[in-house]
Amino acid sequence: MIIKASAALRNDYASISNMAKTTKEPIYITKNGEGDLVLMSIDAFEKREEMLNLREKVLQAEQERIDGAETLSIEQARGRLRERLNDI
Repeated sequence: MIIKASAALRNDYASISNMAKTTKEPIYITKNGEGDLVLMSIDAFEKREEMLNLREKVLQAEQERIDGAETLSIEQARGRLRERLNDI
């Protein structure tokens, strides 16, 4: 976990920015010794958002399965994927 004071962000933005891009991890910014912000590179943020969106879709599909939604066998799923590929 990377923790930096708000003064470091204010006084050495370039270094903090490079650190966020290099480590691809969030940097926790404190103000008066208390947690205040989390800073991360745009690439890390977008990757995190994609992962969260995918996780949400998987959880939704699992809930639908539990609720009794129609499911496909592996062969049926492969067949549908092949049909889609042929349509492209």
